[in-house]
Amino acid sequence: MLDFSGREAIVTGGTGALGRAVVGRLVAAGATVHVPVYVAEELQRFPYRNHDAVRLHEGLDLGTEADVAKLYGATSTLYASVHVAGGFAMGPIADTDLGVWDHLVRMNATTCFLCCREAVRTMSGREGRIVNVSARPALVPTAQMSAYAASKAAVSALTQSLSEELADSSIWVNAIVPSIIDTEANRAAMPDADHAAWPTPEQIAETIVFLVSPDNAVTRGALVPVYGNS
Repeated sequence: MLDFSGREAIVTGGTGALGRAVVGRLVAAGATVHVPVYVAEELQRFPYRNHDAVRLHEGLDLGTEADVAKLYGATSTLYASVHVAGGFAMGPIADTDLGVWDHLVRMNATTCFLCCREAVRTMSGREGRIVNVSARPALVPTAQMSAYAASKAAVSALTQSLSEELADSSIWVNAIVPSIIDTEANRAAMPDADHAAWPTPEQIAETIVFLVSPDNAVTRGALVPVYGNS
């Protein structure tokens, strides 16, 4: 059984469907988990808001350097940093304005970069684990997702480059690559899809938590598909 006793973790996007599953799995394994919260309403469906092992950091914008530094500065023994926060949009490129592009790059690539940088600074000289979240369209060409795929491809490239940069350290960096995740929102958006083929947040969380655990002694620089049967 994975053991995070005495270890701190950060989970960005921790109040979302996948983030909640990751937080729950880490808490169950004994971790103290820090969760940034940008919109207070996100806490209404967050089952761990009053948990003794969860530290909430409200009003933080992960696209802002000072806020990300504040989040990571609140930890003293950071071991695991999981970067779930991100955004999604799709449509023909002819109908995609610059605002959509800038939003996706900021939500997906910029937040990942800033959190990776602060995680490395915080873990400096110690063992640690980082997991980013890319997406299948970054690896498999998908129509009408040019901007989204590009922003997630940046996450993939950042993951692999950073892993090589840290090869001589004890900080392992990996990314998971989800397909469509079985969430209420995705089911509502695609009611006629084969929902049983989609991986659940809990299933994906198991992969994430292993990758950021002390039991992961050798895997780094990987882009791990978590597609289920989809």
